[in-house]
Amino acid sequence: MKKENDELRVLSPTAILGYGFPEKSFFAGLALEPDLIGVDAGSTDPGPYYLGSGKSFTNRMCVKKDLRLMIREGVKRKIPVVIGSAGGSGAAPHLAWCAEIIEEIAEEERLSFRMGVISADIPKSMVMAELRKGAVKPLAFVPELTEMDLKNTTNVVAQMGVEPIIRALDKDCDVVLAGRCYDPACFAALPIRLGFDPGLALHMGKILECAAIAATPGSGADCVMATLKKDCFILQSLNPARKFTRQSTAAHTLYEKSDPYNLPGPGGTIVLDRCKFTEIGDGRTCVTGSRFVKSPKYMVKLEGARRIGFKCMSIAATRDPVMIRNIDSILDAVRKSVEANLKNEKIAGRIFFHLFGKNAVMGEREPVKNSRPVELGILIEVLSPSQDEADAVCGVTRSTLLHYGYPGRISTAGNLAFPFSPSDLKMGEAYEFSLYHLMEIHDQNVFRLKIMEFACAAKQNRTGRKKGGAR
Repeated sequence: MKKENDELRVLSPTAILGYGFPEKSFFAGLALEPDLIGVDAGSTDPGPYYLGSGKSFTNRMCVKKDLRLMIREGVKRKIPVVIGSAGGSGAAPHLAWCAEIIEEIAEEERLSFRMGVISADIPKSMVMAELRKGAVKPLAFVPELTEMDLKNTTNVVAQMGVEPIIRALDKDCDVVLAGRCYDPACFAALPIRLGFDPGLALHMGKILECAAIAATPGSGADCVMATLKKDCFILQSLNPARKFTRQSTAAHTLYEKSDPYNLPGPGGTIVLDRCKFTEIGDGRTCVTGSRFVKSPKYMVKLEGARRIGFKCMSIAATRDPVMIRNIDSILDAVRKSVEANLKNEKIAGRIFFHLFGKNAVMGEREPVKNSRPVELGILIEVLSPSQDEADAVCGVTRSTLLHYGYPGRISTAGNLAFPFSPSDLKMGEAYEFSLYHLMEIHDQNVFRLKIMEFACAAKQNRTGRKKGGAR
């Protein structure tokens, strides 16, 4: 039974594992004796390619650098280290990739510890059975899942909540490496296990998963400490150049939300309608009023990606005011010319033009319609069934646009400037999200736990403050 004045401190080094953090900030956090080091390693923000291909969107050397500090110091100080969404997307190949890095660190640093590895992969047969029962539901603006889409999906993961991580901590794991994970879970699991309020713990985790982004000035590559108490949590930057203000903390609470008061996740919703943010001095902000409301069914978000072909792209630019003024009609004519040129050879490819300086970010939704840029960046993107076809269509599109004769054109030397040689860049396999759906689970054992023991010759002294203990 905890005393009323018990508190728990959580250190978040960086917004994404591999983004880096100042060692000075990290050791300032360690000096405050945290009970947990947590880090979110993944996101769907970089798009479907990484989940579909099984590759990480973060650099291996940078991930290893971050992990070396976290694991070495965590094991040495008996502080549990919890990593969520390993390898960026949290599927089996990402989990194995990150586990291999940790194994290298254990050997190089001669560390002895126990690691729990939690899989987030969901068998397609299980999803198919639920789909046929009508139990797989799309999120907003997502189409219904079809059996063909599911069959063509490479990796299927579910966002786990805190329960699988708690199970690993119950097994006395010093390090927990989780597959695809609800962002706050790697920070909230230990506090919830110890009896702290789930609403406060999860809201705290939602801010900590982005580290110092919620401070001002914000940074995704700097460290933050949170102190969780019975009725609140307190955020502080570990870099004197940053501070948490009422505004910066509240603003980040709105981050990635379609509803400012309700944030759904595995098993329930964080409710923020009574939330208050209070500055308490020294660059710290105290947060109260966060609640967690359990849902009638335990729903998890499924994520998956399927291959849709191969891509090639070319980057070019123009500064000709005549071409810029007529760019839409010119690109339309070039597209038609290329399609006619390749039709008899049956070389297939969809051509996309992205106009930087006009509407590359917002596309047809761009509200400024009549701007007159001095120069335009033109990104030619081609999607085809094979890499050879993508290369062919991109090359013909680039050359056609380069020498296309439009009304008012004076120079015949070429319409485009190219920043790179070669001008055409093979992008390889292309993917799109095929699963972004909700499914009920009835058993947390769907997230399989494997225990790995690292026992190096120079074993660590395993005495000291009990792992997972709160003050």
